[in-house]
Amino acid sequence: MELTTGTATPLPATAHADPPDASATPKVVPARHPARWIAALAVLVVVAQFAHGLVTNPVWEWNVFSQYVLSQTIVHAVGVTLELTVCAQMAGFLLGTVLAFMRLSRSPVLRTVAWAYVWVFRSIPMIVQLVFWFNLGALYRQLGLGIPFGPVFWSFATNGLVGSIGAALIGLSLHQAAYAAEVVRSGLLAVDHGQLEAAAALGIPRARQIRRIVLPQAMRAILPTAGNEIIGLLKGTSVVYVMAIGELFYQVQVVYGRTGQVIPLLMVATAWYVLLTSALSIVQHYVERRFARGADRTPPPTPAQRVRRLVRDVRQTALTTGDGK
Repeated sequence: MELTTGTATPLPATAHADPPDASATPKVVPARHPARWIAALAVLVVVAQFAHGLVTNPVWEWNVFSQYVLSQTIVHAVGVTLELTVCAQMAGFLLGTVLAFMRLSRSPVLRTVAWAYVWVFRSIPMIVQLVFWFNLGALYRQLGLGIPFGPVFWSFATNGLVGSIGAALIGLSLHQAAYAAEVVRSGLLAVDHGQLEAAAALGIPRARQIRRIVLPQAMRAILPTAGNEIIGLLKGTSVVYVMAIGELFYQVQVVYGRTGQVIPLLMVATAWYVLLTSALSIVQHYVERRFARGADRTPPPTPAQRVRRLVRDVRQTALTTGDGK
């Protein structure tokens, strides 16, 4: 067998490609959005007109606003508003948590009672509930402790027990509990049922399962809606003016009823409500951030962190510019 070796056929030389002509390269043109610019300009014009009216319109009476916004009467009324909000919110969410677990109970009696409570108190307006509790003494003149359907061992007059502040706290708390129950129940249902099954398989007691496993995970779903409920209750305390309680809106009404300066006094109430809701929103942001640590390893920077980063960048840019000179 004879092997023959052939010579390899040389490959044709590859022609060197000319560099692309810069003039032939397509030019990237950013998309233009004229409608967006027109809409933004129109909004800025409206905002500028509104700001100009705030400054130049004498009806606002900013001198009267500055006179009353930090007055002792208004500041004390703000304190009453905060007390009503904090006490009613704590009692409402405590009762609402109990109602939420009753709604999720296997007992048909507990589920029915909790459902009926939520249905009734979400159906009746808050102002009707407040007036009802304020007139509780007309319905029950005395309350007592004793054997059900039997003798009473100790009784007391209702008028001496439930005053205007007590009636307001009862009405606000019971009203808020109906909404808090649904907020907590939705958060509990958001937790995967497999978490409880795994905890039960490890022999963890039921109470510890709820306290250490279910509630920390449910808080991520509860907090946003709970924050809205707290802010809504803060503004809803203005309804207690019908009971002549000296909260913020009632005191503002008293002042402008005496002086006739309605607009600046309403701006006083508006400024305080905006300040308080802004503070609550900031607290809500940090609380949500804390409970999101287990799910989000790299949470977005907080407003304070953004400000510090901006200051650091500006300082670094200034130093770099100075060294370049």
